[in-house]
Amino acid sequence: MAADGFKVFPGRLDGSAQAGLAEIVFAAAQVAPFYRPVTPGGRPMSVRMTNFGPLGWVTDAAGYRYQALHPETGRPWPAIPATLIDLWRGLAEAPDDPDCCLVNLYDAQARMSLHQDRDEADFRFPVLSVSLGDSAVFRIGGKSRKGPTATVRLASGDVCLLAGSARLAFHGVDRVLAGSSRLIPGGGRLNLTLRRAGPA
Repeated sequence: MAADGFKVFPGRLDGSAQAGLAEIVFAAAQVAPFYRPVTPGGRPMSVRMTNFGPLGWVTDAAGYRYQALHPETGRPWPAIPATLIDLWRGLAEAPDDPDCCLVNLYDAQARMSLHQDRDEADFRFPVLSVSLGDSAVFRIGGKSRKGPTATVRLASGDVCLLAGSARLAFHGVDRVLAGSSRLIPGGGRLNLTLRRAGPA
């Protein structure tokens, strides 16, 4: 199980803030559309993705990395919304603002296997994650993929933090609880993950 540094802030965003942020995300997706990435091994991921910020996390045959341009449009990613910057400043206890916000869109069948976030330049910076829409069963472990894990249900408006000794904890999404929220038209879950990809 992850050590000190994994924190959940239930209901950190109220209903109005959730709706406003979801609206911003889908408006930005008109400029930086959601796409389905593939792993370096060529396997399509079950989530669709886009990004906010100067850098965006991408994966394709060339590997995992951060880059400044959308891989399909060739255009810069939209700016990180002020609501998310405020959350980072209030919860992350980091000396610099994030330069990336990865946005994952889950449907009822999407999953995220256990993984570590380790493509960033400086692991002293935390990862801050915001849930919108349908609840998810989130799995969190330690620094070994084979170590013990535990699950927590993340509902719309919840925020979680991976910092300190939990920064490189393996984590993933076992399943999405379809119909648990009415926030996203047609259902689904948005996960917005703030990171500092470049050096301080």
